[in-house]
Amino acid sequence: MRRKFSPLFFALAFLIPLVGCDRGSHPSQIGKKAPDFTVSDSATTIRLNSYHGKVVVLNFWATWCAPCLEELPTLISLQKQLPDIVVLAVSTDEDQATYRQFLSQHRLDLITVQDAKRDSSALYGTFRYPETYVIDQRGFLRRKFVGAQNWISPEIVGYLKGL
Repeated sequence: MRRKFSPLFFALAFLIPLVGCDRGSHPSQIGKKAPDFTVSDSATTIRLNSYHGKVVVLNFWATWCAPCLEELPTLISLQKQLPDIVVLAVSTDEDQATYRQFLSQHRLDLITVQDAKRDSSALYGTFRYPETYVIDQRGFLRRKFVGAQNWISPEIVGYLKGL
């Protein structure tokens, strides 16, 4: 006896895996102006628009986030390898003492600021870390990366140089 499958079965079998693959890495903001923000902590003030004219790699991270810590060395290496690109690392740590202790122990050689209220990351719809946005010289969002990346991989470096 041969079993027949309805067209609905085939449609569902095709669509269900596609729904599971969407992890939100292609936000609706891509191609639009990057939301501007100003963040100040006890040591640093960052205003995103002050970097207009440069490619910006905007990284949201936290000291308690293992994948964030995994990718930090490659963000630092990227900043050294491509000095015309600005790497902005916005920490979402709530505890200032923990953040300051981390900075003093690790000496991050890039621009970083603490946004304990997470206002800047909320503008981008970022609530899981690390998430990183590439902003072009005109201030437009070009790409979003979710999770830890190797920022000095030939693919990423080539992409950034192409901007």
